[in-house]
Amino acid sequence: MNATASAIAAHGHESHGHDESKFQIYVQIAMLLAVITGVEIVAVYLPFAKWLLVAALVVLSAVKFMFVIFYFMHLRWDKLFCTVLFFIGLVLAGGTMWALLALFGAEASLPLPA
Repeated sequence: MNATASAIAAHGHESHGHDESKFQIYVQIAMLLAVITGVEIVAVYLPFAKWLLVAALVVLSAVKFMFVIFYFMHLRWDKLFCTVLFFIGLVLAGGTMWALLALFGAEASLPLPA
């Protein structure tokens, strides 16, 4: 009888400490994401300079994004190759978005001076 089987036989049940600790981590991260979202909502209504507000919202959104992809999408436990592929796709999507905004932005749609 191996050590795991003898521990189950001695206690009569399997230990679920690992599953409960992961569940607690997920709940704590969800609470942290809710708090960050609340801070973002409150920050919009506070009288900050526009550049400061946008910078703060971008940073807070990036923090939330990292928590979601690394924990809820399980990227933390994936192979490094999968993580690199994910970030390559993210950079390509961001570059495409930036190019489209620059191409079809308000300044680009103004008529040329005569």
